[in-house]
Amino acid sequence: MKALITGITGQDGSYLAELLLEKGYEVFGMVRRSSTEPFDRIAHIKDKLNLIQADLLDQLSIMNLIEESKPDEVYNLAAQSFVPISWTQPVLTGEYDALGVTKILEAIRHIDKNIRFYQASSSEMFGKVAETPQRESTPFYPRSPYGVAKIYGHWITVNYRESYDMHASSGILFNHESPRRGLEFVTRKISRSVAKIKLGQQKKLKLGNLDSRRDWGFAGDYVKAMWMMLQQDKPDNFVIATGATHSVREFVEAAFGCVDLDYNDYVEVDQNLYRPAEVNLLQGDASHAREKLGWEPEITFKGLVEMMVKADLELLSGSANSS
Repeated sequence: MKALITGITGQDGSYLAELLLEKGYEVFGMVRRSSTEPFDRIAHIKDKLNLIQADLLDQLSIMNLIEESKPDEVYNLAAQSFVPISWTQPVLTGEYDALGVTKILEAIRHIDKNIRFYQASSSEMFGKVAETPQRESTPFYPRSPYGVAKIYGHWITVNYRESYDMHASSGILFNHESPRRGLEFVTRKISRSVAKIKLGQQKKLKLGNLDSRRDWGFAGDYVKAMWMMLQQDKPDNFVIATGATHSVREFVEAAFGCVDLDYNDYVEVDQNLYRPAEVNLLQGDASHAREKLGWEPEITFKGLVEMMVKADLELLSGSANSS
């Protein structure tokens, strides 16, 4: 089996690449041309991967990418994935997260309709939620350009599935974190700051809305669901979530608790870090995935927080020693 992963250098892409290699796949990854190579997350498996340069903004490069890799499965994880940036770069977010999906689907349609396709949809599509918990049938009400663009990507996937009889599935993934999460995301900002404060490298941690609630899981668990979707006889949409919700405050409290510190002594709320339109509560119902895929999350919220803080402590302690 051959698989192509767009966004292979990201958090999810790196975990998915590991999983597919373990299953004996030949793994191809799409990488964008860059003056610096951001391969930190896949450095340990880079020699086992086939990396090809292409860009979601360039239809011809996507066509060439599919032609060259000849994959059985395509996992589209590439995106402008940081919600706050989508307000300052709304057009670019739409180009990647909406039209980029269409370019891949068009390439598959013209080259080989038997290729199975996975689209990374997002819980941010629910935004101002119509019901709790959110399931596949919950109406969308996005609260950011990112959420709007992701809805286009989601529905164009459904449209190609129904119009051209393509095996195209969409995973509506709720927040999933790991030690490989980007430093701009709040969970990694918290775990890294906690480690720095414990090591005496930082004094305070500034955060926005501490009362926002999210359904947080472990990225390594969630990529298994992606693979499971493409092994089904029929394509479908699947919510992937733990079903448990925690506030940013709870995440902060748990993270500081890992190093025996009281978060009240270090955390400051900064109104400038609030979103223009807040998403206050996201909580997923993954019963469809449990029933159809047999998927279950393995890492608990507490285990996830401890994993991230421990990893950042090790990373920062090592960099301090090396310097």
